[in-house]
Amino acid sequence: MVQQFKSLLSGNLELRQLMVKAQTLSALHRHFISVAPPYLAQSSQVLGLQSGLLSIAVGNAAFAAKLRQLAPELVVMLQNRGCEVSGIRVKVQVSFQRSPPVATPRKLGKTAKDALNGLSQTLDDSPLGLALKKLAETKE
Repeated sequence: MVQQFKSLLSGNLELRQLMVKAQTLSALHRHFISVAPPYLAQSSQVLGLQSGLLSIAVGNAAFAAKLRQLAPELVVMLQNRGCEVSGIRVKVQVSFQRSPPVATPRKLGKTAKDALNGLSQTLDDSPLGLALKKLAETKE
């Protein structure tokens, strides 16, 4: 099915140009995600590349300010990856739907586990003491 779709797109000159542009944007977005800090990468979207200027949309002014601050470094990193980028233009698009943040489970350190275990022992067999003991015994 995918192969048929690709052959359909490559068969028509106008659609072929559209497919090449979409593949280029997708590759630029992958490169941008790999060089940008994760919190900026997941809240940004590559809009296009025109005359070496990479346009990126972000959801709020704070992310835009940080992205503008990091732009010179990001340009160098993108150039090192073979992208023909000479600058970055940041656009704030409040309606831009950013992807939900990736949840990373937090883990207790040894000190916290020891403290919880000690506290649970002072509470005997109360429900809180049992819950703290169970929390302290979780594996990393």
